[in-house]
Amino acid sequence: MKKVLIVLTLCCVAVACKKNDVSFSYSPQNPRAGQVVTFSNLSSTGEEWEWTFGDGGTSTLKSPSHTFKQPGEYDVILKVDKKNRWTAYKKIVVTDTVPTFVCSDTAFYIFRDYTFTANLYNPYNYTVSYTWYLGDTIAAKDQPSLKYCFTHPAEAEKVKLVVILNQDTTIIERSIRIQNRTTNSVLLRTARADYRQRIFGDQAEAYAEDETAADLLNAEQDTLQFYNGYEFRLSELKTVFPQMEGFHIANRKIYYRANGLWVANIDGAYPVQIDASPCAAMTLDTKDNRIYWANSEGVWYMPFVGSDNNKFVTTPILLNSLKEVTKIAADSDLK
Repeated sequence: MKKVLIVLTLCCVAVACKKNDVSFSYSPQNPRAGQVVTFSNLSSTGEEWEWTFGDGGTSTLKSPSHTFKQPGEYDVILKVDKKNRWTAYKKIVVTDTVPTFVCSDTAFYIFRDYTFTANLYNPYNYTVSYTWYLGDTIAAKDQPSLKYCFTHPAEAEKVKLVVILNQDTTIIERSIRIQNRTTNSVLLRTARADYRQRIFGDQAEAYAEDETAADLLNAEQDTLQFYNGYEFRLSELKTVFPQMEGFHIANRKIYYRANGLWVANIDGAYPVQIDASPCAAMTLDTKDNRIYWANSEGVWYMPFVGSDNNKFVTTPILLNSLKEVTKIAADSDLK
């Protein structure tokens, strides 16, 4: 009887030793959500392994890696061999996320606004600082988002965010491609040269000299126009608008130069002055429904007037400060 008890005791000790041989470690010791955690199986026995990570994830590798997507406490369990189910267990605390930044857009073009937003988990309200870079230049500081408009195409524009969270610094960099795009242009003539300025919605690139603008500027004039099958001549319109110097017609409205810039219905009713300054040149962009004109301050634009009595509520916007513009023309779909 005594021998039987000794044998049983030895068996229990042997089993206990085998159970104690099942263990694992992990790195990093203080993981954050979104960070890869590497598990090292330190068990001296076993040929089959079953891991459960407490968030629904599992693995049958001997030493797997796992990423916890959310912060919290997770019970990680390692079972060795299907028959005996020797088990090791550890509670892992996953803290703040690894800071990153996101943008809802996946394609990037010039002269469109894009917003990049920092994404981090900070439940303990630690002090956070943000520094945004475009290339090597600081674009913004101390704000969790960056709104930016790229003005030049680039194959690899570097966007970088430096986040300091509870004295822990994280640097995130992304390289994005900035693409060109088609748009309308305004052609401008002065005594010195012809210029082109591309228009992108409410934004525009800087004007630059352009030798290809000559043909359109030579052809463009505001003394004769065909509209809805009718021919309109400056000489005939002067009977209704004696001081008219030039005109354009669109959407049953006539825009004309006469001691400033005016708009009226096509039958001459409800003339309303848009700009009292002397108007040296004007044109209409019927694709974007805008009127462009030049005075002594530069070139201005505004949307077409839509009301029957030609009252308008929009404010003219200064496009550029180019002086002594004598002719303006619109050109479409240029890249």
